[in-house]
Amino acid sequence: MKVVLFCGGQGLRMREFSESIPKPMVNIGYRPILWHVMKYYAYYGHKRFYSVPRPRRGFIKNYFLNYNECISNDFVLSGGGKKLQLFNSDIDDWNITFADTGVSSNIGQRLKTGRKIPRWRGCSFSQITVTGFTDLPPDRQIEHFNHEGKVASFLCVRPNLSFHFIKLKPDGNCRVN
Repeated sequence: MKVVLFCGGQGLRMREFSESIPKPMVNIGYRPILWHVMKYYAYYGHKRFYSVPRPRRGFIKNYFLNYNECISNDFVLSGGGKKLQLFNSDIDDWNITFADTGVSSNIGQRLKTGRKIPRWRGCSFSQITVTGFTDLPPDRQIEHFNHEGKVASFLCVRPNLSFHFIKLKPDGNCRVN
């Protein structure tokens, strides 16, 4: 399973941060929201990621190009600071493809553009926005999706406030406006 990460909305819900950095790069503890979402999927064995960032995409690319394992892992530093021994690694088995889909593209356009990537074609994938947190195991959602035989599925909670227009029906299904 490949996980497509849509990184780069307008940042309206986190305006105090998103004027200076992209919303997915806002830290929770020592790591950005994006890393936490990827760690969640990796926990369930989904370690092939496709990042399709939009505005300020350089932040996300540079974060992973300059990734520092020492931030969230225990290590031994010796040799006057020249020798480093990590006890474990966060992302050594992750595979992240970065696909530039354009600054003004919407989710559908970004998905369509990304599908031109050779390793993306003809595969099953799960796509998420990087601020979508859940404790639902992704395999359960995928299994339900496959069982229903639908083209797409949408997981949401009953929001208090939202900028999206989602109407939940009493039977638990939703209608997106």
